[in-house]
Amino acid sequence: MERIRIMSDENNTFGRKLVSILVPCYNEEAVLHEFYRRTVQVIDGMPRYDFQFMFVNDGSKDHTLDIMRELHGKDGRVSYVNLSRNFGKEIAMIAGIDYLTGDAAIIMDADLQDPPELIPEMISWWEKGYQDVSAKRRSRAGESFFKKWSSHAFYTILQKMSSVPMQRDVGDFRLLDKQCLNALRLMRESQRYTKGLFSWIGFEKKEVLFDRDARAAGKTKWNYWKLMNLAIEGITSFTIAPLRASAFVGCILAFIAILYMLFIVLRTLICGEDVPGYPSLVSIILFIGGIQLFFLGIIGEYLGRVFNESKFRPLYLVKDYNGETVMDQKGAQH
Repeated sequence: MERIRIMSDENNTFGRKLVSILVPCYNEEAVLHEFYRRTVQVIDGMPRYDFQFMFVNDGSKDHTLDIMRELHGKDGRVSYVNLSRNFGKEIAMIAGIDYLTGDAAIIMDADLQDPPELIPEMISWWEKGYQDVSAKRRSRAGESFFKKWSSHAFYTILQKMSSVPMQRDVGDFRLLDKQCLNALRLMRESQRYTKGLFSWIGFEKKEVLFDRDARAAGKTKWNYWKLMNLAIEGITSFTIAPLRASAFVGCILAFIAILYMLFIVLRTLICGEDVPGYPSLVSIILFIGGIQLFFLGIIGEYLGRVFNESKFRPLYLVKDYNGETVMDQKGAQH
């Protein structure tokens, strides 16, 4: 089969814009061929643009990397970044952003829950001047009631706690203009909540509604424990409200304790009653101790983030790019 070529910037005499399709992958061998087939069907119907696939292999343990190599071998539009281990989706996305080229990038999951058929509409809004065109979930097939409810509750809490206006029911599936991509490249924090970063950078935003399908194949990489960690990451990345809440609760408890102490002293002086107290004293001590440990945990979360960021380690390490060993790593923090 003849290898499909992508037109380089030097040879592009037609002045077509280059749109990169960024796909972070972890164990996606069951669906990667179908994702490529469906996406190619869509982009082949858009001759006014050049397209580039940028797959990021995030330490997959199956044949995902082999499929990327196969697609790269037959289609010059396909590039891939092979990370040295599994760094997580958030890091895989910034790795792909560092390596891709183009006037805009569309970030998608390979499981086809993000329908490629939405690409033309996203590009049309981009051409109208919007720099961040995100796909907003109107419905979510294949997800439990608890997952939908907890997601809704999380976004509600995050919107109220953060000073940055956060988008609700909007994931990573979006088109980003080159200016947005350059802004994201500037932010090198190791503990990343990319959905919040998309909101933080600002720029002209547009939401496109779509119905999210269930996975086309394979199993989800997210469980409730990982989702809870991601929620904590989101809250601690974009607000210090929990720290202020702990100080506020501490003041309230201290004020209540002073009132209760005055009540006991006055009652003893006036009525002459003994202060009852072993069970109630133990209960109060355990309650206050639990509150203290809880807020120490909150402080520990923020302190841990400072500790991790102070190491200045590279965000990721690349084993090879399009089959060639990478010597000049791009993952370092600035």
